[in-house]
Amino acid sequence: MILKSLELLNYRNYENVNINFSKGINILFGDNAQGKTNILEAIYVASTTKSHKSSKDKEIINFNKEEAHIRTYIEKDGIDTRIDMHLRKNKSKGVAIDGQKIKKAAELIGITNVVFFSPEDLYIIKDSPAERRRFVDMELCQLDNFYIYNLNNYNKIVTQRNTLLRDINFKPELKETLKIWDIQLVSYGSKIIEKRKLFTDQLNEIIYDIHKKLSGGKEELVIKYEPNVEIDDFEKALNASKERDIRSKITCVGPHRDDFSFYANGIDIRKYGSQGQQRTAALSLKLSEIELVKKITKHTPILLLDDVLSELDKNRQDYLLDSIGDIQTIITCTGLEDFVNRRFEYDKVFKVEAGNVQCLNEEKTGSNE
Repeated sequence: MILKSLELLNYRNYENVNINFSKGINILFGDNAQGKTNILEAIYVASTTKSHKSSKDKEIINFNKEEAHIRTYIEKDGIDTRIDMHLRKNKSKGVAIDGQKIKKAAELIGITNVVFFSPEDLYIIKDSPAERRRFVDMELCQLDNFYIYNLNNYNKIVTQRNTLLRDINFKPELKETLKIWDIQLVSYGSKIIEKRKLFTDQLNEIIYDIHKKLSGGKEELVIKYEPNVEIDDFEKALNASKERDIRSKITCVGPHRDDFSFYANGIDIRKYGSQGQQRTAALSLKLSEIELVKKITKHTPILLLDDVLSELDKNRQDYLLDSIGDIQTIITCTGLEDFVNRRFEYDKVFKVEAGNVQCLNEEKTGSNE
């Protein structure tokens, strides 16, 4: 799977830009706040329909414009595919694949798989449960369009149920209608729990060896899924929580309250791990994500590294760079010194400055000596 090119029109600070990528290592360098991350975000949006930052469409359209466009050309199994995305501030986005409009975002899933790694991901272990759920959801939504369907419906039901819980305080007779929402909540929520359990098991099969190597053989990492409620107990737990839900005006039971824990040698490093342990586990998690995509889709994902190297020590930097291998990678950084000093092979270099992107070399330069 190769991203051949990206075209942006009125996307954040880009008025009009066209970038042709190498199938190998692509480096985007420049000072901070010049638009490097925006390029990676646009690739992610074109692949998943959503920003990795959870930004809304109106926030990623150029401030002075009403619409923006993203176009990518993807090569997969020797076949080129064009993805066009039309973003509008006051309407839902439009998506077309090879000129044919699609009705649901799920139809885009599976065409492009990307793994996005940013400095914020290094804190996922110690961050809030919401961030860990978001990581799992973002990956599952790329791998399984049924998961997208169930997650979207579940989130809608939670929102509608919460609205009803607030209304019950003014109209107690509405309490009986909770059953209608509870049935749907259990139906969609149970499917989410089932998929999250499977995803955790699949990650554990991969992350054990990666983390052991990354920690120099010192640590064995295990991810544990902590569902807020088990499938068999879901309906009963909802019923038992009914009065509490009405008092608090929110739904207190369900997978929207799940969490994931990380145990290194039996110790929960969310609570008791050092910053080094937590960062190593986060890196292991991202590298495992790459391998899991390969295993499930039988294709190599596109790797997006957003200024991550500056946040890692030399050993972790080396491990990450050595792990890239045959993966098409797009890396943002503020300077080329790290790559030059490490004699790291890269294929294309782009300078990003004030919303302009200039390619400094057209083909692979080889090892930089």
